[in-house]
Amino acid sequence: MSSYIEKLFSLEGQVAVVSGGTGELCGAMAEGLAGAGAFVYLLGRSAEKAADKIARIESLGGSAAFLPFEATKRESIQSALDSVLKGHGKVDILVNGAGGNSATPFFEISDEEFQSLLELNIKSVFASSQIFGAQMVGQDDGGSIINVGSMSGLVPLSRVFTYSLTKAAVHNLSKNLAREWAPHNVRVNTIVPGFFPAEQNRKVLTEDRVASIMRHTPMNRFGNADELIGATLLLASSRAGSFITGEELVVDGGYASMTI
Repeated sequence: MSSYIEKLFSLEGQVAVVSGGTGELCGAMAEGLAGAGAFVYLLGRSAEKAADKIARIESLGGSAAFLPFEATKRESIQSALDSVLKGHGKVDILVNGAGGNSATPFFEISDEEFQSLLELNIKSVFASSQIFGAQMVGQDDGGSIINVGSMSGLVPLSRVFTYSLTKAAVHNLSKNLAREWAPHNVRVNTIVPGFFPAEQNRKVLTEDRVASIMRHTPMNRFGNADELIGATLLLASSRAGSFITGEELVVDGGYASMTI
């Protein structure tokens, strides 16, 4: 049974690209992909942060490399793909995880802030999916794209207006691409984290907000970054996830199931 399960979720010989891979949540996802046998490229701005992630991946027997990356710049995305193809000749898995948040009150959101989050949270996913997706569509084995969505992309959350609308757009884009690329064996899914403390949301996790989140979370705790790994491997694997596309896979401790 164990060998069967290992084969089902194995990513041996696969090449994965994780934008935002130097961060906490996507870093854990990258670690899981490497642990399943994929060679993982961490895309981000900080070589120092990447070095820590790569050291951990290698200590666990995995393999990874860092590529400097500006998520909103097409030339940077194309350069990353070119580097991946030069090193491995293909890309099997793409995680679009770069993003940002804001807790600005609605009437105080400036055009500059609004545009910045649209660029970082939507344009980056759109452009990356175009550039890497074209490569996957042209490959015999297709590929898997995992877009990192948000609970706020499913239900409105207070204080994160622009973030919520950008993540809702990511969810919509994922379903559109899933429909469009299914004939080419390219699966596109959205992983939907509940509340996981990370760099981009700590600024909005006030004491009152934490208490409200806990009242709405049946498991009565935050998620740990490594609890995203199982869902990531399911969506990444061409065997375990072979018939899953257009899915919004929620990992939230029951948050979305709670009403009153």
